[in-house]
Amino acid sequence: MTAARTARQHMLRRPVRRPVRRSPDRHLALAIAAALFLTGALAACGPSDPANGSDPTGGDPGIVELPVANSPLVTFRIGFQTGSVDDPPGKNGLNALTALMIGRGGTSSMTFEEITEALYPWSAAIRAQSDKEMTVLVGEVHVDHLEPFFALVRDLATAPRFDQADFDRNRDFLVNSVTAGLRGSDDEELGKQALNVLMHAGHAYEAPSIGTEEGLGSLTLDDVRAFHASHYTRDRALVGIGGGYPDGFADRVREEILDALPVGEGPRAAIAAPATPDGYELLVVEKEAIATAISIGFPIDITRADDDFFALMVANSYFGEHRTFNGLLMNVMRGARGLNYGDYSYIENFIQDGGSRLPVPNIPRSRQFFSIWIRPVPHHNAHFALRQAIRELRRLVDDGLSQEDFEATREFLLNYSRLYVQTTGRRLGYRMDSAAYGIGDFIEEIAARLPALTLEDVNGAISRHLQADNLAVAVVTRDAETFRDAVLSNTPSPPTYNADVTEAIRAEDAEIEVFELPFTPERTRIVPVDEMFRTVGAL
Repeated sequence: MTAARTARQHMLRRPVRRPVRRSPDRHLALAIAAALFLTGALAACGPSDPANGSDPTGGDPGIVELPVANSPLVTFRIGFQTGSVDDPPGKNGLNALTALMIGRGGTSSMTFEEITEALYPWSAAIRAQSDKEMTVLVGEVHVDHLEPFFALVRDLATAPRFDQADFDRNRDFLVNSVTAGLRGSDDEELGKQALNVLMHAGHAYEAPSIGTEEGLGSLTLDDVRAFHASHYTRDRALVGIGGGYPDGFADRVREEILDALPVGEGPRAAIAAPATPDGYELLVVEKEAIATAISIGFPIDITRADDDFFALMVANSYFGEHRTFNGLLMNVMRGARGLNYGDYSYIENFIQDGGSRLPVPNIPRSRQFFSIWIRPVPHHNAHFALRQAIRELRRLVDDGLSQEDFEATREFLLNYSRLYVQTTGRRLGYRMDSAAYGIGDFIEEIAARLPALTLEDVNGAISRHLQADNLAVAVVTRDAETFRDAVLSNTPSPPTYNADVTEAIRAEDAEIEVFELPFTPERTRIVPVDEMFRTVGAL
């Protein structure tokens, strides 16, 4: 096993609970049925496992192949073990800007405008995606236009233009994403990023992946050139190709992309584990928001590379599967009470893929976290919603799942997980992530491991990795002092509804509205929204 490949692999007592009545989700059921059909069709095109077993690289370190016979499309994913954790001190956003200079820039022979014009008649697209630890250049084209498209992808990956006009445009885009996006129009993402800052204060993950206002303002084109030369290198690269490409084409990809990259100084050092919150820590971001956004979380010590991850997948799907009524939180907070649009939980970093319910691939992290996302709630119900979410987490930790809920959730997840790979591009991305984590094909692992799980496995994993005693809580709200004072004094918070609810709900509300949350003044702070994301180390 080569050193580069090894580095890539290291990136990376319960009473029975009352059954949860699942709300019907017709669209989700239809999507799962379609995914089952599509999974079979993809499997028929070729084996899902490479020839040498579970290694997603097929024994060729640096290359992940996914040939799909007769597919009219070819997908490229050029990944680098490079992310915002590599930004130099004071230059937060350098990797994000470098990625945009590749994905939304030119090559040594073509300007960005010329590339855009060339892609249009092919109905093709090229984009860059960056996160904490990985950056990927993604492109897809019809096989009829493979040759000229490949030349563009190759040149963007190996010889980007780094034009001053592209630099100015892309830096302005990122600055606006911080000042007008996070601070201005996107309260939901503001809450998530505020949680990230609170949970990772002083850690390599602290800054948003897109950077900070001061960090972006300090960057120069020379910074981008130097960062690209030192970090977008062969020893950090993992190249994926999928679809209906011709025989022998992967060899060209290796020769013209992977082998053409400069040799770097090797992979980054291991990223330290973030500190667990000390009790309950509260960050209230004061903003003239129309509703209150709430995010809750804490670091966990496992990733997809750990056996317990699959048991936690079942627990999390039961508790808060993203944008489905399979989750307990969705049922009791939205379904039964109509508090907001949705309430979800996660056991790893989750970025939604466009308008879908699914996560984007190629955002692996060596340090993960558990989180709860309470989508904006009317201000008068915010304290109640916070109490209810934490109370449900406490009950999950104390009680675990019942046998009935375990079996129903496992069956759901076995089917739902197939939606993750309903396109060749997504399937390729997941296989690259498997290579980054040093595991076999993740989707195959789910299909093999979940049927073997027991209720004891799932509840044991909950006991080992989840807790409700040390939480980071980020809140975006209008009257920050009033909210803080109510939380610190544990003032009763009876909810108000726009429609009638059952007597059983009212009886439970009487318990929730006085559920004590042990916040303390010493671990509570209010920050005006305009001070968020100016620089790191502000909290």
